Amino acid sequence: MTQIQHLTPKDYRDMPWKNGGGATCELFRLPHPHRLEDFALRLSIATVASGGPFSIFPGIDRTLMLLEGEGMALQFSGEAAERVLDVPLQPIAFPGEAAVDCRLLGGSLRDFNVMVARDWGRAHTQIIEGDFSMAEAGKDAVMQLAYVRAGRAQVGATQAQVHELLAWHGDMPIEGGGTLILITVTAV
Repeated sequence: MTQIQHLTPKDYRDMPWKNGGGATCELFRLPHPHRLEDFALRLSIATVASGGPFSIFPGIDRTLMLLEGEGMALQFSGEAAERVLDVPLQPIAFPGEAAVDCRLLGGSLRDFNVMVARDWGRAHTQIIEGDFSMAEAGKDAVMQLAYVRAGRAQVGATQAQVHELLAWHGDMPIEGGGTLILITVTAV
């Protein structure tokens, strides 16, 4: 039988950044099986109050998307042009060891982060909108996670509302309607 984790805002963990430039709300953290002080997978929402350099995460693949606010311009070391994130829910992927400097396009913003240890797995992030009924993840999926941005989602008998998260192993379909950030994790 597949176990389904249902996480709500009371389960999330808030933590200020060391540099004072914002705060992170950790939605989900899975310890790395070989380095318990590190994570294999982490989902979070950051409130970015000011521009500045991103934290470096060696060996981590990151996916970042704007949730609220006017956006930001990211300057990657060695790239001439900035990458602009000013449209909500459009993911950008990059290695965690990349040197990135952030410039806010307006006031503070909120972004959604998916981070996965490269030696543990790969994360595919997609946005699902409208009414949805999806088939199983497939035999290669190690885990699936669904963050409900709007509406509701259901896996098995477990239902999540806005700002709640479902995490499960196994081949179970997800149903519901609204806006969903769906993360499918596969093994390396």
